[in-house]
Amino acid sequence: MSGKIIRIDLPADPEQIRQLKLGDEVRLYGTMITGRDMAHKYLIEQKPEEMREILNHNIIYHCGPVVRKVDGEWKFIAAGPTTSIREEFYTADVIREFHIVGAIGKGGMGPRTLKACQEYGAVYLHAVGGAGTLLARRVVKVKDVFKLEEFGTPEAMWLIEVADFPVVVTMDAHGNSLHTKVTDTSTEVRNRLLGLK
Repeated sequence: MSGKIIRIDLPADPEQIRQLKLGDEVRLYGTMITGRDMAHKYLIEQKPEEMREILNHNIIYHCGPVVRKVDGEWKFIAAGPTTSIREEFYTADVIREFHIVGAIGKGGMGPRTLKACQEYGAVYLHAVGGAGTLLARRVVKVKDVFKLEEFGTPEAMWLIEVADFPVVVTMDAHGNSLHTKVTDTSTEVRNRLLGLK
């Protein structure tokens, strides 16, 4: 990690996203959208036009928030990341079809997503698991919600405004994956300890 914190305003400048590297600490400001399994399936199977402008040069947050209404407005109570590998089947297509520049989650993603990040100039950003209430404090406002009645609260697509939202780059647009590096290193150490080739 460089020690320097990089500010990204959303929707993002694609060139700024391309310049990000593994380990970069980022703070997000602006509007982004949550999306989990049902949202990704919906985006690829239905290709809704209303989502194109929202997603263009933007980021999808793999999050099933805990929300409640306060004085008639939605408020995030918890906003922790969900496991991203579940979205591996769809994410490369969402990047290509809707021109998103990144996804946020936990646990990393696979080779299809990594290839799409490199091809289209996107990144995977890691948010800290177990810090849902702290991350919810970075959600300044719920601007809109899509598919709430059909998908339910966790699977709905929440359009949120965030400020100083902390993430780390763990897959960049240059074909690098911290998750692959950790797996390779761990396998090498395990094999050495066990006397395996």
